[in-house]
Amino acid sequence: MSLPQLRGSRSYTVVKMKFMKLGSKPDTFQTDGNNVRYVASELASDIVVSVGDIKFYLHKFPLLSKSSHLQTLISLNNEENLDEVQIPDIPGGATTFEICAKFCYGMTVTLNAYNVIATRCAAEYLGMHETIEKGNLVYKIDVFLSSSIFRSWKDSIILLQTSKSMLPLVEDLKVVSHCVDSIANKACVDVSKVDWSYTYNRRKLPEENGIESNQNGLRTRLVPKDWWVEDLCELEVDLYKSVISNIKSKAVQSNEVIGEALKAYAYRRLPNFSKGMIQCGDVSKHRVIVETIVWLLPTEKGSVPCRFLLKLLKAAIFVESGDRTKEELVKRIGQQLEEASVSDILIQAPDGDATMYDVSIVQNIVTEFFTKDYNVEIESVAGGELEGIRKPGILSDASKLMVAKLIDGYLAEIAKDPNLPLSDFVNLAELVSSISRPAHDGLYRAIDTYLKEHPGISKGEKKRICKLMDCRKLSVDACLHAVQNERLPLRVVVQVLYFEQLRTAASSGTSTPDIPRGIKDLNNESNGSSRSGTTNPEDELDAVATAEELKALRKELASLRLSNGVGNNDKDGDIKPSMDKAVIGKVKGLLKSKRSFIKLWASKGGQGENSGSDSSESISSANPEEAKSTPSRNRRHSVS
Repeated sequence: MSLPQLRGSRSYTVVKMKFMKLGSKPDTFQTDGNNVRYVASELASDIVVSVGDIKFYLHKFPLLSKSSHLQTLISLNNEENLDEVQIPDIPGGATTFEICAKFCYGMTVTLNAYNVIATRCAAEYLGMHETIEKGNLVYKIDVFLSSSIFRSWKDSIILLQTSKSMLPLVEDLKVVSHCVDSIANKACVDVSKVDWSYTYNRRKLPEENGIESNQNGLRTRLVPKDWWVEDLCELEVDLYKSVISNIKSKAVQSNEVIGEALKAYAYRRLPNFSKGMIQCGDVSKHRVIVETIVWLLPTEKGSVPCRFLLKLLKAAIFVESGDRTKEELVKRIGQQLEEASVSDILIQAPDGDATMYDVSIVQNIVTEFFTKDYNVEIESVAGGELEGIRKPGILSDASKLMVAKLIDGYLAEIAKDPNLPLSDFVNLAELVSSISRPAHDGLYRAIDTYLKEHPGISKGEKKRICKLMDCRKLSVDACLHAVQNERLPLRVVVQVLYFEQLRTAASSGTSTPDIPRGIKDLNNESNGSSRSGTTNPEDELDAVATAEELKALRKELASLRLSNGVGNNDKDGDIKPSMDKAVIGKVKGLLKSKRSFIKLWASKGGQGENSGSDSSESISSANPEEAKSTPSRNRRHSVS
């Protein structure tokens, strides 16, 4: 009997399923009730084979001529004068035994990708080898597998799917390994030799319809390098792992294509993964999938997008993956953190935590980001000691700036959490404090949000959080917002006003006054000064300034805003850009007129920091008319 052969082009195409017909006699197997099978024949049956609950009334000669196992069982039964043979553990049960029995009778049977593995295992169990009879079932199936099934892309995948129920027997027969290698070889073939079939889930794209035919009348298609990706998503995770590992070992497919395959599998196999979460279900199964994908990821940076890695991290947390899996993801995310967005890194805190977001894991990611900025080499020096030598950083300024802006935006989001500890906010902000950025508007917005959502923090805590910000790097809009921001400590407001005075003077070409030492010190990272005594001079300064100078300063500012018609129309509570220069000029003059206050500040603030003291007097309360026309502080918006 001739077997189906793959002829012609070596291109891998899926037209229809391969099959093989064996035998030529009519199928005379019949059913009597639910549990009885027999062969319609003039000869009475002389053997009963029980397979589970099904009894087969058959004839010894056809079975004994092709099955060594049945020869043994029937011989033993004859010695014990038994007419019934029990084979309860045959692979595939009664269905595969019936196929094997029909083959013994020479009846027509059809094998395809769905039933060939189970039949092959049953034939092995029954001992239907060449040593019993030439052209036996095991041989014919092996020829069918190698000549047809393993050469067909679709049939190989189906075969691999169906083999799972036959484990571990199919592994002993090497069928799975041959099938895996066959699939991997096809996935790595040059795309010029692939006729891309639209099997399973991938549909034609609109632009691929109506492609002109070539001279031979055949439609030509551009085959993408990842044409095989979605078809493999049909495989269970252990078989999928085997195939992808085999593909990677051949070093033919690029890391980007491997990454695309892993992305497709995650989106298919993890429910709701696209939304950064996983629906309730078989948690242990989903955990295996997540961990498998993580360890299959190519090591090279950029193989998958940072957003995908962050989704994997969220999934790993949800399914309670091990620490190694999460640490590996944190490391990979840190290598390309500049690609992330704020929504990507908003990772929910574990159940039971008081806070909304897991800030510590973001801190770990940022720390990992900076670890690639240097490389420490160990060299032997005199005395046998070891010394670390730091190489120049490899991070670009653009990457650092993008991460700084990312964290500023992240801080603004987590600041809305009323249970967020100040230490979490400050520690994360300090991680990126070394990154020089042209503007601190984003950081100011985050600080303002935190102050708004945490009105009960102490003066010292306000001082600590405001110290993160460089007032000289606030834009004009941010300065104007800060000047009227009643949540900021008053000494920070004065600092903003003074630096805006300097900027205005510089832009107008007038002489720039020297910055008082006290105001300079407000902007330092740490002044490290302390004084003895029961009274804190900084608190004294705040009290004097609040009572005598800063209250008048804010009243004057409110009056200036009213005089320019700002209060009635500005919904955001900020001075309109068209009035900026006028107001700033008047504030400049106001500051110059407050010489006694500046003198007091310079003399007492030399050892000071950004004080956490705030004032009960705000712009809106300083002037009764302003209180009517200016929106409440809850309606004001931070500068983004």
